Amino acid sequence: MKRTLLSLATLAALTAAAPAFADCTVKYKAKQDNPLQLKAGEATLPDSACGSESAAAAALAPKLAKEGWTLLAIVAILG
Repeated sequence: MKRTLLSLATLAALTAAAPAFADCTVKYKAKQDNPLQLKAGEATLPDSACGSESAAAAALAPKLAKEGWTLLAIVAILG
């Protein structure tokens, strides 16, 4: 009986902690100028950036800019 309760308690604790580690995958379109290049890609963002397209764009645009890309659109937020 104690073993069963301990197993259930462990399972409940792990289930409750899972959302804290949740990330999402974002599909996006980006461009580079001179010469013009277009790219469709995917990126993993933290859960705090997964609530809306504008939050995802705010988190993703600086990362792409460091690589010389300009974010055009967030196509989908998965997960």
